[in-house]
Amino acid sequence: MWSHADSPGVVAMVFVPLKPVPIKDRTSMVFVGRGRIDVRDGAFCVVDEIHGERLLIPVGSVLCLMLEPGTRVSHAAIKLAAEVGTLLIWVGEAGVRLYASGQPGGARSDRLLYQARLALDDDLRLKVVRKMFQMRFSEAAPQRRSIDQLRGIEGSRVRKLYESFARQYGVKWQGRRYDPKDWSKGDVINQCISAATSCLYGVTEAAILAAGYAPAIGFLHSGKPLSFVYDIADIIKFDTVVPAAFEIAAKHPSKPDRAVRIACREAFREKRILKKLIPLIEEVLAAGGITKPETPLDAQPPAIPEPRSIGNDGHRSG
Repeated sequence: MWSHADSPGVVAMVFVPLKPVPIKDRTSMVFVGRGRIDVRDGAFCVVDEIHGERLLIPVGSVLCLMLEPGTRVSHAAIKLAAEVGTLLIWVGEAGVRLYASGQPGGARSDRLLYQARLALDDDLRLKVVRKMFQMRFSEAAPQRRSIDQLRGIEGSRVRKLYESFARQYGVKWQGRRYDPKDWSKGDVINQCISAATSCLYGVTEAAILAAGYAPAIGFLHSGKPLSFVYDIADIIKFDTVVPAAFEIAAKHPSKPDRAVRIACREAFREKRILKKLIPLIEEVLAAGGITKPETPLDAQPPAIPEPRSIGNDGHRSG
């Protein structure tokens, strides 16, 4: 916003349109529970209706707001979130379940057709799954294996990874056991893992939507609203949030979900996850080996565009 005086005593106010902040420059997520989200002074305002406290969240600085039970959102806040590309995600207590989300732009027809073509062709889908396997385990997937066979191999390796982390951090491990309808039934380590993966799923879904793809069209996972989210998040899960979950569980905190959220935000920052997510998505899909459709001239631009580099080809600009 800026002002200009055309004549003495007259001030004309000009409002500059809001521009979404690139994903890589944002804070990953903020959890809000039992409060009211509104807009004050051009920013998100979280009001604690019990204690009368307020917290201002700068416009566009957060990738997604995770809304826990007891949270209300005003029309103005939802409108502002849409303008700046902040994803609103309605979650269960401690984020253990993801119920719904408000799209920051949503899928684009050209990206959606590209993703769907890869998923519907068995040969192309297998190429994408093999690429995900290679990126997750840092080795090529076994030859002449179907998607179901690769899924079984992955499951076996994942169980061994959990056991390895349990030994490393000295945490009692009885397997991945939890009740998505009752947070309190799980032991501390399962509570920590659930909270950690919820954080990762939130920022991953935001990145997928911002890039113009559909969370439901998966390759290794299928048939669920967040199948592609699970596909992408699983590639980096054991390098980021799972170690954080075991580290927190080993300390036996009184509020494991809160401690895990803080640890996940730190892990996202140290690993620069927000900067890597969209390129990771594109690399996975490129494994199919088909040309991405040309973007129609009247296509909706990306919800959270990346700024154009000021450097020439071959030159690093910042």
